[in-house]
Amino acid sequence: MKKYGYDMPVGKIWIGEDNGKIVYIKFSDTNGENIETPLIHKTYLQLKEYFEGKRKFFDIPLQIQGTPFQIKVWEALRRISYGQVVSYKDIACEMGNPKAARAVGMANNKNKIIILVPCHRVIGSNGSLTGYAEGLDVKKYLLELEARYSK
Repeated sequence: MKKYGYDMPVGKIWIGEDNGKIVYIKFSDTNGENIETPLIHKTYLQLKEYFEGKRKFFDIPLQIQGTPFQIKVWEALRRISYGQVVSYKDIACEMGNPKAARAVGMANNKNKIIILVPCHRVIGSNGSLTGYAEGLDVKKYLLELEARYSK
């Protein structure tokens, strides 16, 4: 596994690649060779454009690993449009199990590919900002960024 860290408006973000696919984007450094590959650099450039309000979609190959339920949740997250928010319950209902909102929240918490798998776009049923592995201040920043540039 290769990884490289970049300073972004929300702090240092580490991008990890394995076998030609991005396996994580997060704030904490992990094991692996500290090497900037072409794919890691491409991911950085797309994230940079995202933070500048110039990019709303990503075309990066991802290797998403998790339980079948987690993967189903993360696939639902990837269908949430830039600048939009949905509730945990909305995703649970989309998956055919309205009572699984808490499980959806737990899957969100395990998401290793922040921003590209946009778990920050999921909020509480009452509109509150709830839970975000990277901190609610980061979630608020990302939602405000998208609101500003989605007009």
